[in-house]
Amino acid sequence: MSRPMVAIVGRQNVGKSTLLNKLAGERVSIVEDLPGTTRDRVFATVTWQGKEFTLVDTGGLDPSLRTAFAREVKEQVESAIAAADVIIFMTDVKDGVTPTDMDIADMLRRTGKKVLLAVNKADNAGREMNAAEFYRLGLGDPLPLSAYHGTGTEELLERLIPILPPTPPEEPAAVRVRVAIVGRPNVGKSLLLNAITGQKRAIVSDIPGTTRDSLDTILDLDGQSVLLIDTAGIRRRGRIERGIEKYSVLRALRAIERADVVLVVLDATEPASAQDEHIAGYVRQAGKSIILVANKWDIVEDKDASKWEQLIRSRFKFVAYAPVLYVSALTGHGVNRIMPKVFEVYQERFKKIPAATVNELIQKAVAGHMRPRKGTKQLKVYQAAQSEVNPPTFVLSVNDARLANFSYLRYIDNRIRQVFGFAGTPLRLILKTKGEEQR
Repeated sequence: MSRPMVAIVGRQNVGKSTLLNKLAGERVSIVEDLPGTTRDRVFATVTWQGKEFTLVDTGGLDPSLRTAFAREVKEQVESAIAAADVIIFMTDVKDGVTPTDMDIADMLRRTGKKVLLAVNKADNAGREMNAAEFYRLGLGDPLPLSAYHGTGTEELLERLIPILPPTPPEEPAAVRVRVAIVGRPNVGKSLLLNAITGQKRAIVSDIPGTTRDSLDTILDLDGQSVLLIDTAGIRRRGRIERGIEKYSVLRALRAIERADVVLVVLDATEPASAQDEHIAGYVRQAGKSIILVANKWDIVEDKDASKWEQLIRSRFKFVAYAPVLYVSALTGHGVNRIMPKVFEVYQERFKKIPAATVNELIQKAVAGHMRPRKGTKQLKVYQAAQSEVNPPTFVLSVNDARLANFSYLRYIDNRIRQVFGFAGTPLRLILKTKGEEQR
């Protein structure tokens, strides 16, 4: 299911990243007191009053600048605005209404989209009064708030929720598994879709970017209904071209959100790139199951699978649980193994381990590895259980969740996988301090 999308736009250093972090409830964007820190879009899922939406942080806009860097940021922001359902226009009460604010307001009015005007850094009564100046922008009632302190953010959400579009209807109830096919342009995604379906459902071309939007295909396999979502290629950041093609990244990300299992297609004739890792990172962040598909295997000269496995594993350590398939969409080699692997990975998302079994494993893992400490305080795990599936979620009751570092959580994750599998599927580990709730 695709969530509504909300973009935060504004000048440099008005607090856009701070607002995203506050609404998301965690540190998602890098926050520094320097202009221009956020260059690319940053995404977070926010839930308020039972309504989920995707919040997009963007780089600082200055339409008057003509540098290559400024044009690149402007294109990224325009992409977010085009894909957004609602826009939060962030301004700074300490600076007052600036000429750049006026330019941005003019640009937003021309989009015809719903805009909420937020006046940041209004952290005292005097500054709240000064927010009235922003009526000059002609975008409705300005809302004074302090993203840093959190004051006014609840009212912002209360204004936002009623104007979000309704949640799109689910795909047909008969659809059991939703599979997105993603990857860089020209790695063979559409051709792979055709090979899986056995017929020409997508336009196939050697021209990168042929698929502009997500393309759904419902497939019946042995009585099981599968939704295949083909997507436009995700280009390297900073290389998104002008025109409709630049919106494809956000559409691909929405396809990832809709999916249960994501096929990340790689070009086996080229080394795995940073952008391939970036795409896999999106899948992991969304909590979706993942299969790495090395396509164009028919034209690879050195077909030493063990060597390729080592190369791919070295680049995708953060999704070490992902199966790797070597296929040729052109010749059909290995394609028949894709859907069985999809079903296998999908089943792993719904695996539920009895609480007593989980607790026994975690307690043994804790006893067999040095627990992290800060000063004289050392992490203690009182109880552990699996709380959810899809994705599998494990809750550990501890003395202080702040003591657990990344490497220790990875150790716990690995121990769970060694015993219970969960191939292709990310695990969520939630630590709750006794008497409190912390992630």
